[in-house]
Amino acid sequence: MMPKFATNLGMLFTELPFERRFAAAARNGFKATELLFPYDHAPRDIAKWLADSGLQNRGLNLWPGDFAAGERGLASLPGRERDFCAAVTRALEYAEATKTPTLHAMAGLVAPTGDRATHRAVYIENLRFAARELAKTGRTLLIEPINPRDIPGYFLNTQADAHAIVGEVAEANLKVQMDFYHAQIVEGDLAIKFRKHFNNIGHVQIAGVPDRHEPDEGEVEYGYLLRLLDEMGYAGWVGCEYRPRAGTEAGLGWMRRMSEAESR
Repeated sequence: MMPKFATNLGMLFTELPFERRFAAAARNGFKATELLFPYDHAPRDIAKWLADSGLQNRGLNLWPGDFAAGERGLASLPGRERDFCAAVTRALEYAEATKTPTLHAMAGLVAPTGDRATHRAVYIENLRFAARELAKTGRTLLIEPINPRDIPGYFLNTQADAHAIVGEVAEANLKVQMDFYHAQIVEGDLAIKFRKHFNNIGHVQIAGVPDRHEPDEGEVEYGYLLRLLDEMGYAGWVGCEYRPRAGTEAGLGWMRRMSEAESR
């Protein structure tokens, strides 16, 4: 059985205004969405667009700070703890309105002269706080290693580091979001790492490597990896977080082809 695909509306269907992306996703066969940063829209509006299209939302990111100014998350930033706590509260408002079960806290950047040990200590405490807040409503907190080519200076880059942090935080609802695109660029060995860390992986995302286009080109064999997810009993959704080569709808043939190959 092929895994269930969720479309990331921050990267797919961007040819359309945000409010029209939901209907377009449903029309193209998606049953679920992910939201990058939904904070330019009221929670009730997003909830309505989801309901009108018959979609469920599976995840959203906490506010990452001033994205336009280069910020890429707050969770590990010394001196920004109050901003992070406010971001958790705000994200939970959106999660409640949209019935979203998982929230991703971006770690943020470390300056070349920054003290990684200090960042790590802040990260641990902030994640512990956020996980406990999310646990009150039965939600899961995610952290994600991101490759330093796409985001130079990002604090968290490897699967091993992410899972070590999960162990140190020691909250049952903290999991790792394994994006195969980022993992391949940083370290490869995807199948072995997925098997090794399976119990603490809370969500999976895909994109072609190296150009982050559709997952039907490049150096990663997604047919194999998606079959592995089935074999391992992965019951979650697979987030489609890629940049379409030539328009979202024109590039969705990969889903049909993978589904047809699975049914044979």
